[in-house]
Amino acid sequence: MKTLIVVDMQNDFIEGMLGTPEAVEIVDNVKKKIKEYKDRGDRIIFTRDTHQENYLSTNEGKHLPIPHCIENTEGWELADGIYVEGCDIVNKPSFGYTGWKDYDFDEIEIVGLCTDICVVSNALVLKALFPEIKISVDAKCCAGVTPQGHDAALTTMNMCQIEVLR
Repeated sequence: MKTLIVVDMQNDFIEGMLGTPEAVEIVDNVKKKIKEYKDRGDRIIFTRDTHQENYLSTNEGKHLPIPHCIENTEGWELADGIYVEGCDIVNKPSFGYTGWKDYDFDEIEIVGLCTDICVVSNALVLKALFPEIKISVDAKCCAGVTPQGHDAALTTMNMCQIEVLR
């Protein structure tokens, strides 16, 4: 069974505190990809960047002093029309989720935000944990903090034997 991991398609990363025009542009592509997986009966897992009220005092908050994805706020929620009932949601406190080892995967495709932070982090964690399975990233369903960051992350993932779909 294939698994689609939808990384951090949250309001704060699309039109909120850290939103970008590129993030807005991929929303429909991501929705189509989710529908393809749902229609086939494949597994879909959503991640949510999850911070607390003390965000600015954390290491990340000191490097990126913009409160975002504070748990139970509108910015923390997945964007309208993204979530599919019956799918897992992983609340992750950092860029890369370390609990992937508790899952069983045959093949993984990754989409979401931000290519150059959380997408690349999760892709590399997954590749380290599951070096023998196919892992791919759909470039048309990802957006970075900047277009240059997006491209650099895609290059990094490709160099680490993660297939980049264009």
